[in-house]
Amino acid sequence: MERYNRQLLLPEIGEEGQARLKAARVLIVGVGGLGSPIALYLAGAGVGTIGLIDDDTVSESNLQRQVLYSEAEVNLPKALQAQKRLEALNSTIRIEAYPFRLTAENAKEIFTHYDIIVDGCDNFATRYVIDDTCALLNKIYVYGAIRMFEGQVSVFRYDKGGKRYRDLYPDEEEMRSLPHPPKGVMGVTPGIIGCAEANEVIKIICEYGNILAGKLWQIDLKTMETYTILL
Repeated sequence: MERYNRQLLLPEIGEEGQARLKAARVLIVGVGGLGSPIALYLAGAGVGTIGLIDDDTVSESNLQRQVLYSEAEVNLPKALQAQKRLEALNSTIRIEAYPFRLTAENAKEIFTHYDIIVDGCDNFATRYVIDDTCALLNKIYVYGAIRMFEGQVSVFRYDKGGKRYRDLYPDEEEMRSLPHPPKGVMGVTPGIIGCAEANEVIKIICEYGNILAGKLWQIDLKTMETYTILL
C-alpha cells in the first residue's frame, strides 16, 4: 500500500476508502483538456476500473492543455494512447478504452458497466446523451465545462430523483443551436476544472465532504472569484 500512503493517512480515506476506490468503476466521456487531469488523478488515486471513451486523435494544438499526451502521439487515437499512459502510471488498475464516439445508440450498453459517469466532453449534444442515459440507468453524472478563463462543475443524479443537466439547461434545441464558443482557452482552465471533477468523484466514492449535488460551482480564473449557486 506504499503507493497510496499519503491518502491512506487521511481519516476521510483510510483503508476503507481505498477499498472503495479499488472497487469503483468510473467512465470518463472525452479524454481531452478536461479528461486528461480527471483520468490522471483518478488513476493515481487507485480507482479500480476507469473507462475512456473518445473518437478523436491527438493533434499538436492539443498538447498545450491535454497533458496525457506527448509529441510522439500526434495523429494517434486519444483513447488508446490515454489507456497506455494510465497503465504506465498505475499497473494495479484496469483501463478500458472505447476509441469511438458516444451516441444515444451505444450509451446505455456502455454506461451499464460503470457507477459514475464523468463529463470530459466539449459539446451540448453529448451532454444531453449523458444526462438522459444517467437518468435512465440511475447513474451519477459529474459535470464540468470550460470557456476561455472560466469553468463550472456540478454533480447530477447524486440522489435518485436529484437535479439533472436538463434542470440547468432545459431547452436542448436552443442550446444545440447556439454558435460554437470561442476556441481560445488557457491550458490551466481545463486542468483546474478537471481536478475539481476528479475531487467530486473521489468524495462520492469515499463518502466524505459536501457533494456539489443540486449546486453549480463556478470560477473565473482572471479574478480567481468563485461562487456556488443552488439549482
